[in-house]
Amino acid sequence: MALDYIALGILMFVVLVMFYGIIVIHDIPYEIAKHRQHPHQDAIHVAGWVSLFTLHVLWPFLWIWATLYRPERGWGFSQRLETDEADITKLKKELAALQARMATLEQTENR
Repeated sequence: MALDYIALGILMFVVLVMFYGIIVIHDIPYEIAKHRQHPHQDAIHVAGWVSLFTLHVLWPFLWIWATLYRPERGWGFSQRLETDEADITKLKKELAALQARMATLEQTENR
């Protein structure tokens, strides 16, 4: 009789550990997003709960979504300010040259 109660206790313990384990596993993407200061933390958290009810289909995508953002580099695009400024000035010069050329072409066309 005592073994029956021990077995029942172990069974209840295993069920509770599995229940809370699944919840903890599904909060991993949210914890990653929280740690990385992701701008969509709340959306990732809610989608994690939705994933519990959709047979965990969304969970891998949540993991990817949470790991894409980093505070120091954003979404992963490099920030090359020096070359960007040089490119912008070059493009401005080209635009001014093209506008001057268009103006001369329009003047010759109107004559």
